[in-house]
Formats: sequence, structure tokens, C-alpha cells
Amino acid sequence: MPAIWIPKRLVEMSLISSAGIDKVGFVRHCEFEYESRIYAAAKEIMESGKHIIMLTGPSGTGKTTTSKKIAEKIRSMGKNAQVVSMDNFFKNPETYPRLADGTKDYENVQAVDIELMDRCLEELLEKGKATFPVFDFKTERRIEDAMEIEIGDGYVIVEGIHALNPIVLDSMPKNSVFTIYAGLREEYSHLGQRVLPTRDIRLVRRMIRDYKHRGHSPQKTISMWANVCEGEDKYIKPYKSNADLLLDTSFSYEILVMNSALKNFPSELDDGTPEAKKYNEIIESLQNCGYISEGYIPSSSMLREFYC
Repeated sequence: MPAIWIPKRLVEMSLISSAGIDKVGFVRHCEFEYESRIYAAAKEIMESGKHIIMLTGPSGTGKTTTSKKIAEKIRSMGKNAQVVSMDNFFKNPETYPRLADGTKDYENVQAVDIELMDRCLEELLEKGKATFPVFDFKTERRIEDAMEIEIGDGYVIVEGIHALNPIVLDSMPKNSVFTIYAGLREEYSHLGQRVLPTRDIRLVRRMIRDYKHRGHSPQKTISMWANVCEGEDKYIKPYKSNADLLLDTSFSYEILVMNSALKNFPSELDDGTPEAKKYNEIIESLQNCGYISEGYIPSSSMLREFYC
């Protein structure tokens, strides 16, 4: 059974807008709630006696920043902790599994060198330090022995989409592994009807981040979203029940920031396309929502990964 399991909650947008009248106070409250969840996760990990933390979550849940924050919290509690990305254990492209049309299947768990990852983690637990590879996404090649990770008697957080896959977990010593699933647990309604599910919130997070930091148009991000969600449903969500802890990465004030960010967002979408239709649906769902500008997001907030 999971140590902490949080059901989704449906919140009226009018309540969020009312709370947002006190912008500073509302933001501070929501950030404190998130940090409290990080503290609870770090405490749960340390009390478990397990030193390998496997963390996953769908796209746009903030799992990378959340992993770093858990590590920071553990360090503040007196133990070393480091974050490792499973992406660094990607195999070289000639050994990737293939789709039916012959193209590389990047999201298949067999694209990860699980044996190498196990050896690195085993050495890290035994010796307190080990040398890990780094995957160069430009060349699509793995650089061997490229990064030394040292934890002493501390903890390593392994973050990646396949972190809870049984093929990965079954090869690890069960008494050494603590598992976390990061996900948004808050959705929004208007007049009792759900208008903004967590999947749409994650899409907006990714769309804004991709535009600001990766040079992707909203059209491109939305057009790829169906495939992203299909991959989640196939490779991530089926293994949610393997988690010891479900970590909520929602921020109640976020939809007010989202509404502000999208107000003047250069949508650049072609009229009449499925992407434009989806974008307009999200805009319409926020029409009864207030605003908080991105400037109110604290410098240490996880949300800066997406909005700033």
C-alpha cells in the first residue's frame, strides 16, 4: 500500500479568484503547501531506510525540479542527496527498439540500459560514490564515465519516465528502493462543471515552457500532445500503483498565473486547426478566472520551470 495517497480534488474557479484578491498572501500560502509536501516526502524517505529514490510523473508535472527540491530538503536535514536523470542511461541509437514503421522507439523502456544503471547504483550504495554516464542529446550518444556522483551514506534520486516500471524495479534490491509518483491533484470547475482537468494544466505548462525556453511554437507543442499523452498512458500511468508516495505538484494560484500568461501569449495558431480549437477551449475555460502576473511567482518556486 502507498504510504501517502492523495485523491484528486475539484475546486470552483470563483473560490480561487476570491483567494487571489490577496495576491501576495495567496501565493505565499500555496508555495508553503508545496514546500510542506516536499518536507513530508523527504521525511518519509529518510524514515524508510531506503537510499535509492525512483521518481516519475507525466510531462509537465515538474518532476525534475521537484526531484531537486527533495534532494535540497534532505541535505538541509543533514544527509547528502543527489539527483540522477534516467535519460543519461539511454542506449546508443543503433540499439534502440523500433516501432512498426522502423523508426526509433524513444519511449520504450528497452531504450534504457537498465543493467548499466543497476551497476552504477549498486556501486553508489556500496562505496558512497560512483561514475555515471551522460547522454548527449545532440549526438544521441552516451558518454561513458562522464560524471562522478557522491552521496556517502545519503540518498540518490533517480528521475525518469520509466522509474516505476516493473522491468526497472524488479532488478533492484526491494529493501533499498523508495518510489514516488509526481502528479497534479487539483482540477477546476465553474458552476459545478469541470472545465480545466489536470491534463490541460500540464499542456499549458509545457506550451509556455517550450515557447520560452525551447523555441517551439504553441502549434507544435499542442500537435505533439496527443502522442505525449498516449506515451504516458502506456509507459507511466499504469505503474502509478507501484509508488510508495504520490506527491502533489499542484499550486492553487497557478490558474490565475496561467490566465495572465495566456492573455497576451502569441498563440501563432492556424485558424480552423485542431490545435487552435484546443487552445481556444483552454482560453474559454479560464474566462471566469482572475489574474496574477508571473512576477508574483517566487524566485525559488517550482513553477518558474514553466512560466519564467
